[in-house]
Amino acid sequence: MAEIIQHKDTVPESCLGKRLDQAIAQMFPDYSRSRLKDWILAGSVTVNGEVLTRAREKMYGGEIITINAEVAAEVRFEAQDIALNIVYEDEDILVINKPAGLVVHPGAGNPDGTVLNALLHYYPQIGVVPRAGIVHRLDKDTTGLMVIAKTIAAQTNLVEALQLREITREYEAVANGLMTAGGVVDEPIGRHATKRTQMAVAFSGRPSVTHYRVLEKYRLHTRLRLRLETGRTHQIRVHMAHITHPLVGDPNYGGRPRPPKNATPELLTKLRAFKRQALHAAMLSLYHPITGELMTWHADLPEDFVELVTVLQQDTKLNATEEY
Repeated sequence: MAEIIQHKDTVPESCLGKRLDQAIAQMFPDYSRSRLKDWILAGSVTVNGEVLTRAREKMYGGEIITINAEVAAEVRFEAQDIALNIVYEDEDILVINKPAGLVVHPGAGNPDGTVLNALLHYYPQIGVVPRAGIVHRLDKDTTGLMVIAKTIAAQTNLVEALQLREITREYEAVANGLMTAGGVVDEPIGRHATKRTQMAVAFSGRPSVTHYRVLEKYRLHTRLRLRLETGRTHQIRVHMAHITHPLVGDPNYGGRPRPPKNATPELLTKLRAFKRQALHAAMLSLYHPITGELMTWHADLPEDFVELVTVLQQDTKLNATEEY
């Protein structure tokens, strides 16, 4: 399966003296510069009816540019009938609420059974979009909202918006330890020096910023609302562990059970049974990549997260009563 891309427009006077690749990048911002350059080299771009394969050709304004390109679908990955919880859909984007245990993209140890495989089955045309429209990821055991691009134009614009920090993502989490106030963690994140599947705060890492505020305090745990300013791998998990408040259940960053003194049996059982990081992508807000409309979605906490919060609340209430 392939998608045919066809456009025709006049080079504006503002492109006087610009190279062909620079001019069409300005004229057709819905496509990446590298994709447009590939189309030039492939002979898919004509100027006044003439095929030009030289990206450096100078423009003067007034030329008629025609793009007639074919984008082939990726065939590396298999379409699989995996249920998707679709929160919103239109011609350009999908927003899904990802459950725990579902990997986003195939990789080492997870060759299939992922969100990408599900997308290829649900909407086969998405195969022509880079990475099947996936523009950001959630860890396997993190739940919540993800936006997917259904077209190349939507994907290009969403990636740019993400890079410009124009997409707002807020999470809920339960962290170990009693936190009295919110704050900001501004620490670079890079690959862990010895544990290659993990990340860590590292001087040579990429700039990473996480904002957090306290929603509810328990006896020895804290429920948080967090907002990402950047989107590094494992960012929230690494940053919270760095400030000595790893997320409950986090198998990689120190979220082992830490019950308070005289914890209720229900809380002890829940903490021991909670085998994933207590992290949920609760809110997603962005400008629609095609219409420009500001759109916002919310996803309720999953059942296991609600149960965790409930037993923490009950334990806190019971022990507060016993203190009188």
